[in-house]
Amino acid sequence: GMAFIEAKNYIHRDLRAANILVSDTLCCKIADFGLARLIEDNDSAVTFYFPPSCSFSGAKFPIKWTAPEAINYGTFTIKSDVWSFGILLTEIVTYGRIPYPGMTNPEVIQNLERGYRMPQPDNCPQELYELMMQCWKERPEERPTF
Repeated sequence: GMAFIEAKNYIHRDLRAANILVSDTLCCKIADFGLARLIEDNDSAVTFYFPPSCSFSGAKFPIKWTAPEAINYGTFTIKSDVWSFGILLTEIVTYGRIPYPGMTNPEVIQNLERGYRMPQPDNCPQELYELMMQCWKERPEERPTF
């Protein structure tokens, strides 16, 4: 799904378990393209400028799933979707637990700036956690592709 979206030069910007449809046969389909954007041929990112008065803490914006560069600079790329995919993996392995349990959105932002990453969930295979950590690399270009 996300490899197809990447190949078509789209970014989703709201990749999380709530936006994945699962059929009776466990076929998964990506949904809710309300925040998706097409990346033009010469671009690799879509940048949105938020006014200083804009507060993410009260915004209808999936902070806990969003890459730091998108939160801090409004820069969304396929690599910010990769970050979100890593968060989605934690939702799967924890049976739907909200990411960063016990943290508010401002606390998540502050902790990410300090290099914090969620610890390995219980019953999460080491290989899967290593993939999550790859998805959460600080530098987007160091994250894997779909």
